[in-house]
Amino acid sequence: MARRKHEEEHDNHERWLVSYADFITLLFAFFVVMYALSTVNEGKYRILSDSMSSAFRNVQVNSSSPLPVTLTPPIPVIQKPRAAERAQEAVKQKRRDKMRNVAQDILEVMAPLIEQGKVRVIETSRGVTIEINDSILFSPGQALLQPALVKAMGAIADVLAPTDFPITIEGHTDNVPINTLQFPSNWELSAVRATTVLRLFVDSGVVPDRLTAIGYADTRPVEPNLLADGRARNRRVTILIDSADPEKGKEVDLESRPVSQP
Repeated sequence: MARRKHEEEHDNHERWLVSYADFITLLFAFFVVMYALSTVNEGKYRILSDSMSSAFRNVQVNSSSPLPVTLTPPIPVIQKPRAAERAQEAVKQKRRDKMRNVAQDILEVMAPLIEQGKVRVIETSRGVTIEINDSILFSPGQALLQPALVKAMGAIADVLAPTDFPITIEGHTDNVPINTLQFPSNWELSAVRATTVLRLFVDSGVVPDRLTAIGYADTRPVEPNLLADGRARNRRVTILIDSADPEKGKEVDLESRPVSQP
């Protein structure tokens, strides 16, 4: 009987380990929960902070009431184009329409030569270009207009005289060299040919201030100079009718030069 009582007392002394293990488990779970609560998602915290700041900016406290009043954000107003911008666009559209009319008039007066492939009228974003084969304008190595083409060039000048578009006349040659007393190189030949057309335009009533003559020699070919057809295509005079007004230049001084970093 005494032995049985002794065994029960021995068992009771070892049961505290179970309670201790349960306590340790609960304590571990407590610290895990505390750690989870102390970890803040930075992205969500930033969103919450921005939302709170925005909400407080839109709150106005009424002196007679402790309750906050939320202000409705103003409805954005769509700004209409300014009057100056509308006027500028109207001017540009008017010039575009005028340029199309000029191109149509040139097509009409040059229709026979266009059908023969001697004249091309090209419309670009810059304006209208009239490309004329120099074989119908000048004799080989010469800069005097053929009498048969003087009337046709005068018709182009009659179309351009009433307008206010800037006009650039360009002379082009092939790569066959020339060395005469009057034309030591293709540079002189192309420049004089362009100037000859310019003088005819001036005599026909085109304002000289609108005219520019440039000689490019053989530096801007439109076809390879390997064959006779390509060289004939490159010998040309082009008349560029510019749709835009020339921009006014601005002087660049030393103070506006960017400073280089060491």
